[in-house]
Amino acid sequence: MIDVVITFSPMTHTDAPQVEKLDERAFGPGRFARTAYRLREGAAPDLALSFVARIGTLLVGANLITPILIGEAQALLLGPLTVEPAFRSQGVGEKLVNASLEAARAAGHALVLLVGDEDYYARMGFVRVPPGQILMPGPVDPQRLLACELAPGALAAARGAMRRV
Repeated sequence: MIDVVITFSPMTHTDAPQVEKLDERAFGPGRFARTAYRLREGAAPDLALSFVARIGTLLVGANLITPILIGEAQALLLGPLTVEPAFRSQGVGEKLVNASLEAARAAGHALVLLVGDEDYYARMGFVRVPPGQILMPGPVDPQRLLACELAPGALAAARGAMRRV
């Protein structure tokens, strides 16, 4: 058996084309119609909080973090989280998310949101946002809107419409 070493590092501008190709393979062209993608349009991810996973020079996973506002409260939007199919169920996605959460906490951020599967993200500290507390600018299943508090009380303080910074 060959041991494969996966390295995790902050994303750089030069990673963007590879990350885009990975997202294209994983989610297809319909991804642009999703509310979270539309919210991120024209907004640059925070590269210090966004991470990639590699085996050598091969990009096998990526996680972006984009600054947003909820009402007047600053927050972060996590995603897309993308992992090459051959490397799924091996902890790559969880390590990418945890790296982003640790970096965001260290940088003084208080709240991270995402649209995703509660069963998967709960083990990383995400909980369902109370219905009607935070509104996304488009259709989204409210049961899939999740938040991770990096500072106590941050979720309770975030109320209103989610929008780009």
